[in-house]
Amino acid sequence: METPAWAVRIRRTDGEIAGTGILLSPDRVLTCAHVLGRQERVSAEFVGARGLAVPSVTAWVDGDAYVPETLDADGDPSGDVALLRLEHPRPAHETVRLQRLSAPNRAVQMYGFPYDHNGGIWFRAGIVGGRGRDGQVQLVPTSPGELASPGCSGSGVVDSLTGELIGMILSRMKDRHGNSFSFMSPAETIVRHLPQVARWTRGRTAVDDRLRSTVDDASEALLDEPFAQRLADWLRDDGHQVKISLVTTGDARRAATLRRAITLADRELRVPASVERASLDPPGTVPSAGGHDLAVDATGLASAEIAERIAERMGLWQRPADPVAERIRTADVTLTLVVVGVDEAADPPALLDLLEVLRAEGSRLLLVFRTAGAAYRRARHDLVVKPAEERRTRLVERLRRITGPLAKELHRCLAAVRPETAQHTDVDLVGANAALADLIRARDITGAGRGPDLARYERLAERVAGRMTRTIGTLDRLRGRRDELRGRLQSYHVLHQQSIRGEEDLAVDALYLRAHELLQARPCDVQAAEAAVDAYTLSVERSDQQRRSREGGFSS
Repeated sequence: METPAWAVRIRRTDGEIAGTGILLSPDRVLTCAHVLGRQERVSAEFVGARGLAVPSVTAWVDGDAYVPETLDADGDPSGDVALLRLEHPRPAHETVRLQRLSAPNRAVQMYGFPYDHNGGIWFRAGIVGGRGRDGQVQLVPTSPGELASPGCSGSGVVDSLTGELIGMILSRMKDRHGNSFSFMSPAETIVRHLPQVARWTRGRTAVDDRLRSTVDDASEALLDEPFAQRLADWLRDDGHQVKISLVTTGDARRAATLRRAITLADRELRVPASVERASLDPPGTVPSAGGHDLAVDATGLASAEIAERIAERMGLWQRPADPVAERIRTADVTLTLVVVGVDEAADPPALLDLLEVLRAEGSRLLLVFRTAGAAYRRARHDLVVKPAEERRTRLVERLRRITGPLAKELHRCLAAVRPETAQHTDVDLVGANAALADLIRARDITGAGRGPDLARYERLAERVAGRMTRTIGTLDRLRGRRDELRGRLQSYHVLHQQSIRGEEDLAVDALYLRAHELLQARPCDVQAAEAAVDAYTLSVERSDQQRRSREGGFSS
């Protein structure tokens, strides 16, 4: 965790720290375009260099390697990358390479030079998802204090699992509600904007050559628009974990449409027109950049070869002696995978076994078949129908618990005490019962037909169970408060009876009876009962004080 030699502190001529850079080669530094002007000269300072002194080298934009941030018609940002040239080169051992790696759910670390930490500091985050059409991804800090701040722009993002540099911090954004967010550009997005950076980038590209869109694919005649919309929906995450499509060998339109979707969803291959203006494409046919992490043509490949390709993309090279399928199964990493020609692989059943492991661990799969044969039928059953049935069974069991034991407990609590605020339990239970009935009688639950939306019912179950559980907790606290008030009322009543020695005090007794009735009522209005108990105890205290005063005056 020492200061990395590749981390560059960038300082303006007025002495202000403008941001951070990444030393990619002895004379090239990658940073954000907003850190400096196109014609500006800055000082590149190498804080992690050996020795006590901090070397400082003049730097400027390398030719046209400057892509300022722009906003498209929807306000989505793009670009903000620049490559600097150093006046004097640094030692080669200080340099670092970018690594192409799948992005989802990775833990990362950054080294930057924020205010109050001019000497540099590590901070941590997790990758949670993309934004806009440029292929940028959002980072969530591990702790609130680790949010990227001014001075961190251009910081290298290091994958915690592999130690590889996978991207660069862009900026921090604050919305109108005061929420702060930070973002990074992955290696592929950087390479798309600055192709010359590819020479300092390792790892195979995410899309196999045979799956890349060609010039001929741009013909409108080759666009199957409904198919393109379905592909774009899935690549934008429509809630379905597995999608299976049939693209026969002779179907040129579907094949071209598939290649187009795969290419547009790749951060590195995505064409600028579809980044800057979505209106240039038919509505709903442009997938999100980074919509997939890997697209493999399985034709003729053994499942072991495909598994190695997947493991490489996931960064699972730490235990090379372990079987690759085991590395994938035990990894805490998921990805969105496209496999074309599943039934044309060297061993389709073995490949389907591998895909089942990925599905079970949470990866999303788009699987394309050439024929509706045995492999296609097995994939639909094992990867779509069977998991959906199991998912429905779990959901039905949960809804039965909600509408059965949980509802019974709620009604028992509601019969004992009255909630302080209006509840929605009747509406919630009606919705839960309707969902349960819908799921029990449904036949098609795969999402291909008009069956119930399992994701929507899961959200319903989560919302209803959460609200009912919170309500029961609140009612339990009210019952506890009611019992405390009972004890308090009884204690004061005993003290009062002892103090009056058989005398009657009708006003105080009336207050006692009122409090007692409220506490015994079903359901009990705890708030009203507490006010009544307070009135009684206050009256008892005053009566006792008055009596003590009279007795004191008589004895004197």
